[in-house]
Amino acid sequence: MSDTTANSAGQKQTHGFQAEVKQLLQLMIHSLYSNKEIFLRELVSNASDAADKLRFMALSDSSLYGDDGDLRVRISLDETARTLTIIDNGVGMSEQDVISHLGTIAKSGTKEFFSQLSGDQSKDSNLIGQFGVGFYSAFIVADKVTVRTRKAGAAANEAIEWESAGEGDYSITPITKDSRGTEIVLHLREGEDEFLSRWTVEKIVTKYSDHISIPVEFWQEEQPESEGEDGEKVAAVPGHWQAVNKATALWTRDKSELTDKEYNEFYKHISHDWNDPLSWSHNKVEGKSNYTSLLYVPKKAPFDMWNRDAQHGLKLYVQRVFIMDDAEQFMPSYLRFMKGVLDSSDLPLNVSREILQDTKVTQSLRKGCTSRTLKMLEKLSKDSEKYQAFWDEFGQVLKEGPAEDMANKEQIAALLRFSSTHTDDTVQSVSLADYISRMKEGQDEIYYIVADSFAAAKNSPHLEVLRKKGLEVLLLSDRIDEWLVQHLTDFNDKKLRSVAKGGLDLSKLDDEDTKKAQQETEQAFASVIARFKTALGSQVKDVKVSHRLTDSPACVVTDEHDMSTQMIKLMESAGQKVPEVKPIFEINAEHNLVKHIADEQDEQRFKEWSEVLLDQALLAEKGSLKDPASFVNRLNHLLLSLAK
Repeated sequence: MSDTTANSAGQKQTHGFQAEVKQLLQLMIHSLYSNKEIFLRELVSNASDAADKLRFMALSDSSLYGDDGDLRVRISLDETARTLTIIDNGVGMSEQDVISHLGTIAKSGTKEFFSQLSGDQSKDSNLIGQFGVGFYSAFIVADKVTVRTRKAGAAANEAIEWESAGEGDYSITPITKDSRGTEIVLHLREGEDEFLSRWTVEKIVTKYSDHISIPVEFWQEEQPESEGEDGEKVAAVPGHWQAVNKATALWTRDKSELTDKEYNEFYKHISHDWNDPLSWSHNKVEGKSNYTSLLYVPKKAPFDMWNRDAQHGLKLYVQRVFIMDDAEQFMPSYLRFMKGVLDSSDLPLNVSREILQDTKVTQSLRKGCTSRTLKMLEKLSKDSEKYQAFWDEFGQVLKEGPAEDMANKEQIAALLRFSSTHTDDTVQSVSLADYISRMKEGQDEIYYIVADSFAAAKNSPHLEVLRKKGLEVLLLSDRIDEWLVQHLTDFNDKKLRSVAKGGLDLSKLDDEDTKKAQQETEQAFASVIARFKTALGSQVKDVKVSHRLTDSPACVVTDEHDMSTQMIKLMESAGQKVPEVKPIFEINAEHNLVKHIADEQDEQRFKEWSEVLLDQALLAEKGSLKDPASFVNRLNHLLLSLAK
């Protein structure tokens, strides 16, 4: 079976596993006992990827094929030795490749992955599936794994044998191997006899790997000459390797002949995710551009979704030849969670990432994939339960869309979801269309507030009069929300209006009696406002009577054209300098504390009260003060004076 021999010139080396690998191996062995057969899908999938990569490399160097151009995966069983062996003639690995791929987890998000493990086996197995463990799944059923590999183009004596019992270390030994590719030998644990059954293993392959574009073969024993039912002799059939899968690229097949199960398994093959996708779309486009796309919306977010260095994108094929993984040029950044395959007939076979950067074909394909994805999400949004599951995982990424993709801004905006005062719930389930359908007569703006947390938004004093009037307000508390509303300024001809800005005008929703009462209050309180302006001086941009407060004594707002409080925080957290923005101080003339301060005749104490009131408002708005010690000292001084 094996075409390898020991290389006497080489020395066996023992290496310790990366710490994360040790932890992962323990989880693999103990958490995935209920779905053990998954290891075969992962190993066959890896073998298929190795064939794809060789096919791509051979575009520029056909000599890599040697005299073996028919790519394949072969599986053999040995009941006596209790081994299951998977052999491919793909790209193979060098010694450095072996150390990089089999000794470490070279994947961003590793730390986040381990921090989310709960100790609950069923939950942890789900997380392991999201992380994408590939090769290590072999240790679910094997107590020792031997890998023999030779890189395409390397000499026979440049092969490597890797071996481990899945505990603390692994060994690497130089060997001689007659053919390129990789041979993985699984020494099965006691009790795993089912994986020595030819019938069982073939069934698993057809279940999970029917879509693999190269044949997965099993050895068919020689069949001697026999006699048929009609007495005629049936010729002997020599032993041979026989494919058990369709060996046709799934996306090239007609949609009508594909089952949901096949689509689901293909998704798991290209994504290394163990969950089924939420939805998919399979399309063949002919016209100005000729291409086939098979796009998937995942169920769970990958751990590296927020890592700027992580690779995202589609698998790119040209005329069915694999070109590259993670071709990010065909999907905008705000849709980076999408998985799938793009097969173009218009790109050259020697296409590179550099060539893809700025070509008309690339732009056309990107436009088509983006449009198809947005239509998928629009269709998914009709199912509120499924869409909520999607939004909980990917909503914050989709919120990047209006700033990044102006051409599709309205379509993206329709897909956004928010919390609001309509439900006072943290769940982001309110669409802008929902909001508009509930707008009051005479209301022509969509009201929102941005804060550091849902609680801060929900309890903001800026909402008091809007609640009293029964006006719905969107409660925005995601980190990206301030960035979003800078670019999403309107929807369906309705302007989005921050209730924390000085330009908020609700007078159009008031009757004449209310307007008259507000004017009278402003006139009666004019002298007190003047005292506040004098007391606070340059600390504020202006002081006004507030018509937005009912329960709080005061609040601060930013001028209509000034940078908002949240945007200032966002820029400062990124290390950027921002210009000083002085707040507009609004006073609730009906509040008892304000009336008490207005009656204060001592101007020094009036100034102290004014500054305490301003600091309270700033604390409620920003969550912090520049000089908290001075605020505490002033407050203590005033409290002591009241106690006398």
